Amino acid sequence: MSVQHSEKTHQEIISGLTANPAHISPKYLYDELGSRLFTAITELPEYYPTRTEAEILKRHSLEIKHAVGATSTLIDLGAGDGEKATALFEPFQIKRYVAVDISAAFLKTALARLQSRYPHIEMVAVAQDFSHSLHLPAETGTDPRLFFYPGSSIGNFSPADALAFLQRVHAACPNGRLLIGVDLVKPADILEHAYDDALQVTAAFNRNILRHINQLAQTNFNIHEWRHIALFNTDESRIEMHLEATQGTIVTWPNGQRQFVAGERIHTESSYKWKTDAFAALLKQAGFKDCHYWTDDKNWFAVFVAEA
Repeated sequence: MSVQHSEKTHQEIISGLTANPAHISPKYLYDELGSRLFTAITELPEYYPTRTEAEILKRHSLEIKHAVGATSTLIDLGAGDGEKATALFEPFQIKRYVAVDISAAFLKTALARLQSRYPHIEMVAVAQDFSHSLHLPAETGTDPRLFFYPGSSIGNFSPADALAFLQRVHAACPNGRLLIGVDLVKPADILEHAYDDALQVTAAFNRNILRHINQLAQTNFNIHEWRHIALFNTDESRIEMHLEATQGTIVTWPNGQRQFVAGERIHTESSYKWKTDAFAALLKQAGFKDCHYWTDDKNWFAVFVAEA
């Protein structure tokens, strides 16, 4: 099961496809195959965020642990395969791991694998689209919580939506803290290569969204007619991913259609890049306090800890 097939899902997808310019929510990148492709992306030499974030967490582990304080419940937002979170299990003596992700099938498989490696940790899977609301089940407990949002996924939100999201996390985090990874502004060529790798894994990841929405909204996209585009929008301080029609094509769905001309694009993802002072101010605006952050030597990435 991926994103639940529903009338709301169908309406959201068709609304985006009929907009000008056309767009598809990036959450639909993450069906089971998309989640696996993204895991592969994190291994690519061009894609620096994952390894840079891991280096920061390792190098500054004692300082980060001191800033976080006592916690026993780790809530991993956008958990994916859960591997990033495992680096926190031992240092923070985690007793309960709550993995939240949109792709239920991938999440179930990942947690089964992790449970065999960490049998002493209670594991809770929460299949949920938390981009608009965040509801945690009772089994997440009432212990002090550490929300973990790694990989600069916060960049998928516009600044206004990022604020609203952080406010929701703050509300769900009484007596707890947030540990969040943030990608920083850097030269455009570094960013564009990170989102358009030589092996074209990111291209496959992006084009897979068409296969996914064919299932969800009964569209008839021909993946071979679309190519991956990644560019840095300097004015908006964001990387953009698009799919560009390589020829004129008509995409249909029940009771509707849209004609795309060659060169027309569908916007599939934005990844905003931040400056440290601006993101610290955003956390404060969302209600967090006692904010600390650490960066790598190149100042490419930052890890923030903030108290709710």
